[in-house]
Amino acid sequence: METDTVRQAYGSVAELYIELFGTSQQVDTDDLALIRRHLGSRPGRVLDLGCGPGHLTGYLRELGVDATGIDLVPEFIAHARASHPGVEFHIGSMERLDAAEDSIDGILAWYSLIHLPPPEVDDMLKEFRRVLVPAGRLVLGVFDADEVGAFDHKVLTAYRWPVDEISERLGRAGFREVERLRRPGTDEHRPLAAIAAIAV
Repeated sequence: METDTVRQAYGSVAELYIELFGTSQQVDTDDLALIRRHLGSRPGRVLDLGCGPGHLTGYLRELGVDATGIDLVPEFIAHARASHPGVEFHIGSMERLDAAEDSIDGILAWYSLIHLPPPEVDDMLKEFRRVLVPAGRLVLGVFDADEVGAFDHKVLTAYRWPVDEISERLGRAGFREVERLRRPGTDEHRPLAAIAAIAV
């Protein structure tokens, strides 16, 4: 993934993105419930990778989770720090996590992989597994589809995934799916899916 391209593309629309998606109140209640079930009571550190404006990092902190937000986009991190004082946020890439093996209790990757070319997804999932403790939890969101394919996302080219294929790739990377959530497309949004998985 060309991280500079992603950083510049989101930086150019950061203000609008924050307005549209910048609070947990703008997240579907079913999505919040899924995140809460699987990450809301983790005993150790949780990383919100691709945290954007930091709204879900803040949500996890409100649940008492030791959550840290990481994002490529300086504009997002600046907003997150201002909006959630006392919460830890860092500019960084999820491709090279600054964490030791078996040191993280949970990872939230909420639509964070959508711009990643399909051949690179397996390595990213392996990196997630590297840092997670055994029985650590991963929650991720994707655009749902019958087959893998690129589409013209409003910010940058993104990819749709069959949720079954994401589950299979998670299995190859050392995870076991424990829950999935799917939402059909409407006039307002594309079909969406989320998976919660446990590190095995």
